[in-house]
Amino acid sequence: MMSGIKGNKCTLKRRLILWVLLTNIMLVLYCLMNPTQVKIRGSQQDTCPLSIAKLKENVSMPSQSTEECSPTVDIMFMKTHKTASSTILNILFRFGEKHKLKFALPDGRNDFFYPSPFLCSQVKDYRPGDCFNIICNHMRFDHQEVAKLLPPDAVYITIVRDPVDLFESSFNYYHRAVPLTWRINGENKLAEFLNSPQTFYSPQAFNSFYLKNLLFFDFGFDNNLEGDDPRVMRNIHNLSKHFDLVLVAEYFEESLILLKDTLCWTMEDIMYFKLNARRSSSVSRLTPELRAKALKWNGADWRLYQHFNATFWARVEAYGRERMKQEVNELRRRNAAMKAICVEDGDAVEAQKIQDRRFLPWQPVGESSILGFVS
Repeated sequence: MMSGIKGNKCTLKRRLILWVLLTNIMLVLYCLMNPTQVKIRGSQQDTCPLSIAKLKENVSMPSQSTEECSPTVDIMFMKTHKTASSTILNILFRFGEKHKLKFALPDGRNDFFYPSPFLCSQVKDYRPGDCFNIICNHMRFDHQEVAKLLPPDAVYITIVRDPVDLFESSFNYYHRAVPLTWRINGENKLAEFLNSPQTFYSPQAFNSFYLKNLLFFDFGFDNNLEGDDPRVMRNIHNLSKHFDLVLVAEYFEESLILLKDTLCWTMEDIMYFKLNARRSSSVSRLTPELRAKALKWNGADWRLYQHFNATFWARVEAYGRERMKQEVNELRRRNAAMKAICVEDGDAVEAQKIQDRRFLPWQPVGESSILGFVS
């Protein structure tokens, strides 16, 4: 009797082992026959193995190569809000058009469905496996998604700005699009808000991210973290691993020289007109007390700015102060010459003075504070 029970147990064990082996063999065969069905997020199949510029016959590759470097054509520019990023965008568009590069553009918008996190599917006419040279429109950053669109050696660039000035600019520029500000009384809504931000602010409210740590939000992080939260510095250090160069808006000309050096471009490539600048009368002048309150309110952005401001000046030192001074002067000279030729009276004007509607700058809802150019 006992031997019969043992025999049945052995038979069951053998059957179970055989079933497991057959199942594993079938799974292996299925994976080999259907590799696209088991793609892992961020795997090599999702990325571009080679620059699209090197594969397209009609691409005009820049010719200013030297023994030390060749011009970069594969670029990710993380376009942050209210940081002079539109001027950088124009520089990239000009360079890309000149050399017939392939841009990843938003589908029917001027941004990648901001404030939603970036997804490859937001790119116009995107198909899995598509490769691009440049991506530079507004987005909420997600490195894993962006990396699928560019070759592994693409250069990642972004720009930051003093968080107090950025907050002032964002508050005044977007306040009509942020319902939280509609119930603030008085002529100086910005001062009222800074004197009691918790009275007016709600993290869940529509477009509330424009009112607190906007840079942190743009980079895909939680903008409601306070500056002393340990997660803030962890996020900043992780972010710094992804970017090859972080520009600083307060030192825009020096930033462009570092950009030129990093990308192995020419001075002609970085010449610019300052775009989307506000008229001076629309800029709020904050007292030292209000500036301190704005800095505390945007503590995460302040930590981020401090970090990348330090890396920026380390790059300037490595480049050479005297060399930087000479290059900035040359850029100013060339910009002045270009303005004299291309722009009437050589400077930006009120939008009302621009007759050709093609050159009208975009304006905030209900306002006309952004300057433009008359050619």
